[in-house]
Amino acid sequence: MNNIQATKIVERAANLPLYLHAYAFHLNMRMEKILPEDLLDIASQQQLKGVKIHVVDGESQSLRHASDERLANFAEKSRQLGLDVHIETSASDARTIDEAVRIALKSRATSVRFYPRYEGTLYEVMEIIAQDIQYIKAKYQHSGLTFTLEQHEDLQSHELVKLVQQADFPQLSLLFDFANMINANEEPLDALAVMGKEVTQVHIKDALINHEGEGRGHTACISGEGELPFKELLLQLICLGEDKPQVTAFGLEEEVDYYAPAFRFTNEDKNPWIPLRQMSETPLPTSGLEARLNKEIDDAMNQINHVRNILSVLHQDAMAMLQK
Repeated sequence: MNNIQATKIVERAANLPLYLHAYAFHLNMRMEKILPEDLLDIASQQQLKGVKIHVVDGESQSLRHASDERLANFAEKSRQLGLDVHIETSASDARTIDEAVRIALKSRATSVRFYPRYEGTLYEVMEIIAQDIQYIKAKYQHSGLTFTLEQHEDLQSHELVKLVQQADFPQLSLLFDFANMINANEEPLDALAVMGKEVTQVHIKDALINHEGEGRGHTACISGEGELPFKELLLQLICLGEDKPQVTAFGLEEEVDYYAPAFRFTNEDKNPWIPLRQMSETPLPTSGLEARLNKEIDDAMNQINHVRNILSVLHQDAMAMLQK
């Protein structure tokens, strides 16, 4: 930490825009024990800035299946609680984006996150994604929404930056996930160095790294028990932006037991094959379901405390440096 960073930490860390992420309650939402409206209550109780909710979270009770009246009520509840809402979806094709935008607008959300899931050579996949982005730009640039493209395990940082910079779409930026670059065979801090200027949102998690031949996968774990440079990533992300913070949303995405395999490899050629992948999912336990559901809630709450503790330590470190 240098003096410039220390000053930014002192100014920004105490009021960092932390968002409750629905994936932290993935198993409970799969079982419909926690629903989108419940996330608003939890975020409010924890004094967070907002929530990040996937269109399918809550299964039959998800926002995907919500009536216009329920979406309006959801919007009103979030307004009354003073919470910002971000909608997430797991593809980039027109139909998927249209659905996410419809839900976002009717629920008065401010942002939509997406990531592509295509099979083909890298060059083919990049071209399809570029076309998808142009569709979003043409149809929704003036919708009032911002859009984030998440680095999601198969594309590398320089490829994502290229997609955003070529799009000429000011409402589009990158969402940085603490672990997803591992699967694209990149290191977290190296990936952030490449992506930094385009990053406006974050998913916070921790993970163990799995060495898989010429590539690497990751298994998400309790925050603080993984192999990621957790504190340093937070420091660097908080300090993005000169006159004001560049990152406007830090999603608390505890994902204990989530696994993702290697997608990119050290021995690949310049135009590697990108395999088709399913949207992210953590398997339900084969036994002890009730205990696992309770533990998931505890893990999510503990992550909030862990992140706030690290922010406190960063603030102390910054104050000590500035007082030298």
